[in-house]
Amino acid sequence: MITLKNKIAIVTGVSRSTGIGTAICRSLASLGADIFFTHWSAFDAKEGNGLDPGWPEALKRELETIGVRAFHMEADLAKLETPSLIMDQAEQKLGTPAILINNATFESPANYKMLDALTLDNHYAVNVRGTILLTAEFAKRFEINMPQKTVGRVVFMVSGGPEPNNLAYITTKSALAGIVEPLSVGLAHLNITVNGFNPGPTDSGWMNEDMKQLFLGMFPMGRIGTPQDAARGVALLVSDESQWITGQVIKSEGGFLGR
Repeated sequence: MITLKNKIAIVTGVSRSTGIGTAICRSLASLGADIFFTHWSAFDAKEGNGLDPGWPEALKRELETIGVRAFHMEADLAKLETPSLIMDQAEQKLGTPAILINNATFESPANYKMLDALTLDNHYAVNVRGTILLTAEFAKRFEINMPQKTVGRVVFMVSGGPEPNNLAYITTKSALAGIVEPLSVGLAHLNITVNGFNPGPTDSGWMNEDMKQLFLGMFPMGRIGTPQDAARGVALLVSDESQWITGQVIKSEGGFLGR
C-alpha cells in the first residue's frame, strides 16, 4: 500500500478547484503527506482560466479535514527571491520538504505573428528560471537538513506537441524536460529522484464544449484526461515504490492521438 505519511510536499501552481495542482494536493494528502502549496492570484486574474476567489483557503481547510497539515502562500516565481521565500515558509510552517511538484505555469497563447521578446521572457521567467531555481533551493536544503538515506522526489509537470498557437508555453515547458535526466544524475547521491510528467490534454477547466468534442475523438479510451488521472500518476512517482524510476519524462495521456 502506498503511503506518504510523515512526508512534506510542496506543490506549486494550485489556484483553482478544477486544476491539476488541486488534484495533486488531494491525492498526496489522502496518502498522508502534509501539503504546502503556492498560487499567484495576480496572474489568475489576468490570464489562464481566471481567478477562483477563496479557493486556496478552502483547499487548506479541506486538506486539514483529511488529517494532514496544510499551508499555502502567494508566490510569483518570476521574482528572483521567490524560490527562497517558498522554502523559508515551508520549513517554518511544516519542516523540510522531501517532495517537490513543479506545477506552476505561466501561459499566454501566442502564434508566430504574436510572439515577441516580452512574451517569451514572461514564460521563461516562471516556467524555466523560477521553477529550476526553486528545485535547486529544494535540493540544497534537503542535503543540509535531511538525515542520510532519506529519500526525496522532484516532479516537473511538462508539456509538448504541435500547438502552433501556444509557442512560448510549449517551448518553455518542453525545456524543463531537458533538465530531468542530467539533474537526476546530479541529485542521485542524495537519494532524490527527478522525473518529468506530461499529462497531455486535461479537462481542468479550460476546455469549452467544442474543444471537448474535438479532443474526445483523439482519445482511444473514449474519454478525456482528468486532473485525477494526472494526480494518480504523480502520487506513484513520489512514493517509495518508484525509487528506481528517475531521469524519465513520462507521458500519461491515455493513448492520445493528437500528436
